[in-house]
Amino acid sequence: MRKTIYLSLVCVGFLNAAEQLEDIDIVEQATSEVVENVSNEEIKSADLAEALQRNIPSVSMIRRSGIANDIILRGQTRDNINVVIDGAKVCGACVNRMDPPTSHVVTSVIDEVEVTEGPFDVEDFGTLSGAVKVTTKKPSKKLSGEIGANVGSFGYQKFFGTLSGGTDKVRVLFTASNEKSEQYEDGDGNDLATQLKNYTATRGLSAYNYAPKYEDMDAFEKSTMMGKVFIDVADNQELRFSYTANRSDDVLYPSSKMDAIYDDSDIANFEYIAKDLGKFSKKLYFQVYNSQVEHPMSTEYRNIGQEKYMTHKLTTEMTGIKLKNSVDIFGDREITYGIDSGKRNWDGHYYTTTVANGATKETGTSIDDVDTDNVGVFVKCKRQIGDIDVAWGARYDDTSIDTKSQTERDRDYNAFSANIFTTYKLDNDTNIFGGFGKSSRVPDARELYNTKYKKLDDGTMQRIVNGNPNLKQTKNYEVDLGVEKFFANGKIKAKTFYSKLEDYIYYNSSKMMNNFENIDAHIYGAEINGNYLISDDISFDAGVAYKKGKKDTLPTNQTDKDLANISPIKLNASLNYDYDDQGSVQFSVVSAGKWDDIDSQNGEQELDGYTVLNFKTSREFNNGVVLTAGVDNITDETYAITNTYKDLILMTDNTDTMLINEPGRYFYLNAKYQF
Repeated sequence: MRKTIYLSLVCVGFLNAAEQLEDIDIVEQATSEVVENVSNEEIKSADLAEALQRNIPSVSMIRRSGIANDIILRGQTRDNINVVIDGAKVCGACVNRMDPPTSHVVTSVIDEVEVTEGPFDVEDFGTLSGAVKVTTKKPSKKLSGEIGANVGSFGYQKFFGTLSGGTDKVRVLFTASNEKSEQYEDGDGNDLATQLKNYTATRGLSAYNYAPKYEDMDAFEKSTMMGKVFIDVADNQELRFSYTANRSDDVLYPSSKMDAIYDDSDIANFEYIAKDLGKFSKKLYFQVYNSQVEHPMSTEYRNIGQEKYMTHKLTTEMTGIKLKNSVDIFGDREITYGIDSGKRNWDGHYYTTTVANGATKETGTSIDDVDTDNVGVFVKCKRQIGDIDVAWGARYDDTSIDTKSQTERDRDYNAFSANIFTTYKLDNDTNIFGGFGKSSRVPDARELYNTKYKKLDDGTMQRIVNGNPNLKQTKNYEVDLGVEKFFANGKIKAKTFYSKLEDYIYYNSSKMMNNFENIDAHIYGAEINGNYLISDDISFDAGVAYKKGKKDTLPTNQTDKDLANISPIKLNASLNYDYDDQGSVQFSVVSAGKWDDIDSQNGEQELDGYTVLNFKTSREFNNGVVLTAGVDNITDETYAITNTYKDLILMTDNTDTMLINEPGRYFYLNAKYQF
């Protein structure tokens, strides 16, 4: 149970300080947080964003719907955070972020998630201010598996199953899940349709309310299937094949003007791993992957769409190749070098459908078949010098962005990124760490070229380019410092950072077109987290994160210096009791301060602070059955955690923007059988 995890963490800390574990990467420990055993711990929902929000203080969630929510990491969102799933980069297709990369993997298939903070990753393209690296379940030789079901408030239900097994040479895994939910209710008892109706009632926007026949429709349904085959072609060589299919249907987005009719993604991944090939190759790694996403969003379910509705259909495809090799030189240095290449295509079109006859015609283009091609070469090195561990890395990228648009120009970018990070073992149980890094990311197709259409009084449509084809790439110069202290029964880690953002890509809602601009800005903050084993049966863990963000140069015709998406101070804490080897109880709290440092000129609003109490208990039985029950938001608080920065297109009457509240009191019960 959980006490075993904490004892293991303490042991790892001491062993690491004593230099007895060869595979522990101290730099990764200092700059990242790992959420382990996700498929077993995060059983309430398949939404990865919720799991990260509940476990990592520096991560906040952007609520859009009952599922498929987005994240903020150290004040950064969107392409500023690099998300990879088993090494494969997955991109969302929606320009309004209804399908962020974290939505294309569900918690029931995840083994662990590593969240890296800062510009300290040179292996992957575009890691500006952090990365989320998801590792899914691996097949085992022993025949094993699980089947289960989860039910919860607001009509939530999930069914899932996993089967794995094989031989000494071949191992196979198959897992599948299906979940759906009615519209959740906030603490005041308002479901999603009612929250929308309450907002539009006095603002003349009732046309965007859900039509009567759709007011009570489910909030979403999502199915996922993943298959893997691992083959040992030799004692030191392995082939890995995997395929994942995600199918989401009828996902409601009440604070937007459209809903997702469906959201489909397919991820195919091939990996080759070879170890100890000779003095020039300690480990050789080769990967090829392809991810495809199709996302149509529509006004079909709204009042405005009952005679004629608009659909905005977008597709994106990402293909990547990576080759890297690790080698030991001079006995005390490990060098990893390689090449990383990827191509992303993004395409979007508007359609109008007449309900009476079902006739559909194309009415415009949002993103005109844009290709983003990148080739990067990288090198990184680890070395131990006495009590100091040193890691450094460098990367060079060449990127070309080509559009089929006849009116917009292609773009080319190149960038050099580098970092150095050191950890000093002050004594056997104290590490002091710090580093400096520079990284870059290029603007995406939406920021460069996205086009929307406005209906004029004479009935004609005006084409508006809210992208900006003149954008520069963003550079992040960052310093991180911290200390990690291990005790007999726990550990504590404190760290701070300062990030200087040059040519930061920012949304300016004051402009009629070319809304994205380059500005200079800075973000700084601190985080403290730790855990403590109070007794053999009781443990406590907590973390708190604080940050500030300011603009150094202002967007055109604006004066507000507060940076958007800088969520307030946030606390995550839990008290855990293992009443025997097979049963546990957990009380947890997620709390945040008032959000009053806001960019009001770009749509943000002051939000009240909140404190949410949760309870969970789990019991394992000798026959393989595991039961888990819990209640979230015990006090049924009504609160919102997501602000309304206008880089998202949300419901607004141009005086304020609709907030969407979090779920109220939520009960759940999970039962599964493991073998």
